[in-house]
Amino acid sequence: MRLRHSVAAACGALALTAALATPAHAATGEFHYRFVGLSGEPQTATLDDPPSGECVTIPEASDPAASSPAFAPHNDTDEYAIVFTEADCTGDSWTLRPHGRPATDRLTLRSVVFLGG
Repeated sequence: MRLRHSVAAACGALALTAALATPAHAATGEFHYRFVGLSGEPQTATLDDPPSGECVTIPEASDPAASSPAFAPHNDTDEYAIVFTEADCTGDSWTLRPHGRPATDRLTLRSVVFLGG
C-alpha cells in the first residue's frame, strides 16, 4: 500500500514539475517593421517568434521624446497582432491578420501584442 502511495506522489510531483517547466507560448513566425535609424535612413527589424499575450514595446521607437514611431508593420506570424501608437500597448490600435500583407508606411506603432485566433 505504501509503495502505491509513494509512486502516486512521485508521479504527481513529476507532472507538476513538467507543467511548471513548460515554456511560455509564442506566436510562430516573424513580425517585421521599419524605423528611422540614427543615420536618418529607414531600417527594417524583425521579432522572431514573439511572445503571445505579452505587450512588446518596439525598442527603436519606445521613447517619443527621442525617436519617431516605427512604421509599416508586417505580421507574418500565426497569431493576430494588435499594434498600438504608444508604448506599453496604449493609444490607438489596429489589428493585423496572421500571415497578412505588409501595412503601408502610414501605419505607425510603438508597441504590439500577439493574440491567438
